[in-house]
This record gives sequence, C-alpha cells and structure tokens, in this order.
Amino acid sequence: MLNLLKEVIKVGEATTKYPLESLDLAPGFRGKPVYNPELCLACAACTTVCPPNALAMDTDTEHGVRTWSLFYGRCIFCGRCEEVCPTGAITLSPDFELAAFNKNDLVVRADFKLLECRVCNRYFAPGKELTYVLALLEQAGLPGPEVAQRRSLLEVCPECKRKCNVESIKRVGVGNPVEVKR
Repeated sequence: MLNLLKEVIKVGEATTKYPLESLDLAPGFRGKPVYNPELCLACAACTTVCPPNALAMDTDTEHGVRTWSLFYGRCIFCGRCEEVCPTGAITLSPDFELAAFNKNDLVVRADFKLLECRVCNRYFAPGKELTYVLALLEQAGLPGPEVAQRRSLLEVCPECKRKCNVESIKRVGVGNPVEVKR
C-alpha cells in the first residue's frame, strides 16, 4: 500500500479541475452549432440532413413567413448542417456546455419573409434565396440585363410556371398581364 501511495505522488494529478478550470479542447472539436440568420437563405438544406431532427423549418404560406429553428436538446454535434450550408450560416463552435433551467432556452429561431408570386400572389419562396441565386448567375458572367429578365422568371411560383408559357412570364416583369394556358 505504501508503494502505491509513493507511485501516486510521483505521477501527480491525472485529471483536470473541471468545471473550476477550463478544458483544453482538441483541434477540430465539434461543439454546439452557432447560427447567423443574416447569412441564412432559408433553403432548408440543413434541416434535410440533420440526423436527430434538431433543425426544423416551418412555412406559413398564409402570412408569408418561413421559420427556421434549432433545438439544442436534440443536437448531436455531428456537423452535417455546417457541411451543407451554402453560405456558412451555421458553424460549429468549441462550446459544449448547454445547461439551461428552461427547455425554451435551448431553442434558436429565425423568421424569413417569403416572396409573392407575380402571377397568383401566393407566397412560395424566401426572398434571400432568390437574391443569392441571382448573385450566383451574375458571378458566373451572366450580363446585367439578362439577370433582370431572369428575376421576373424566378419570382413566379412553380404552379404558375407550369400553367404559363415563358414569354407571358417575361412580360409580367414589365407590367403586362399573363396569359394562362388552359
């Protein structure tokens, strides 16, 4: 027994004094996701790949709002949301302590305004997503006048695109009526 105590004293402490002292985390440690709603497009790519369904997106087409939410109580810190986000709106931080007194403190939410269809005036897609797509087209070298023309095409919901021909949708951007095929 005396030899064991000598060995313990010689080796020293093997544990840290957590939570009194901070932990040294390994490089690449995956902690809780941090969300930046200003970078988010509300494209729902992150909600599609989330294994525990910690991410959700609800669309209220009556009021024209899409709500994005993250429930940290379900998150497993896998990092798939960070991988698929096209704008980097979700990044993993080194924070892992999620203690809370109230379950609602573990929820992050953001609301996004939806675009109205130029033809039927129904809400159908986030405006930020359209702006992002147009910026990509312009970055790819599409001339300015064509971007404006494409904007009028993109501001029409999929149902109306199926009913209208392309030429009549182009005229919507100029203020002319749309001819619907029957």
